[in-house]
Amino acid sequence: MARLLLNCDMGESFGNWRIADEAPAMALVDQANLACGFHAGDFSVMAQSVRLAVEHRVSIGAHPGYPDLQGFGRRAMAMRADEVTDLLLYQIGALDAFCRANGTQVDYVKPHGALYHAIYQQAEMLDAALRACRLYREGLPLMTLAVADRAPVLAAAEAAGVPVLFEAFADRAYLADGQLSPRSRADAVHKDPERIVSQALAIARGEAFDDIDGQPMRLAADTLCVHGDNPQSRAVLARLRAALEAQ
Repeated sequence: MARLLLNCDMGESFGNWRIADEAPAMALVDQANLACGFHAGDFSVMAQSVRLAVEHRVSIGAHPGYPDLQGFGRRAMAMRADEVTDLLLYQIGALDAFCRANGTQVDYVKPHGALYHAIYQQAEMLDAALRACRLYREGLPLMTLAVADRAPVLAAAEAAGVPVLFEAFADRAYLADGQLSPRSRADAVHKDPERIVSQALAIARGEAFDDIDGQPMRLAADTLCVHGDNPQSRAVLARLRAALEAQ
């Protein structure tokens, strides 16, 4: 079994608003999903985050979201599919400019927040995201949720000629159907470090873990996410890294 990669949403400071020092986390992950200025991040934060990722030889992913700074990109917006394609291209290109200035490139695209949910829930939004990846660069992968029924995603990705990376979450609660629990629920984000580690290891080993109702579920994934704005997740990153390396 291939080793499960570890990714983290990063670069989400903006102006005078600072989330955390990213250096300790960057040293522990394989992939950094960097905000592109619409839901979070700004030009200086993007530049600093890219330089840090290059220093630690971390793969850089564009983490584009809806133009929703006040809602941190977690509020749904009514946009046409062609607008979503343009929205993604705009943000991928912005981040890739900083990558090119530092001798690297955007390696994959992981939409953020409400846009991420729209893409795995709505076929036309999935097609819009796949189109953006294909138009930006041949072979640029799309990262999306590791749901139980992958057939629709795989069929759409194959038709578009776009690779897909399936992602699971260490610090999020899951519904019985494999979708993420809405953040409107108080228990949607795990706060207990032991539960975060336990869920991460279960996913890495292909073992069962509890969904939000306490029922067993299994997920197969290529990469495992911890959220940069969840202090509990950052606190256990070193433990997760060591545990995943031991798989």
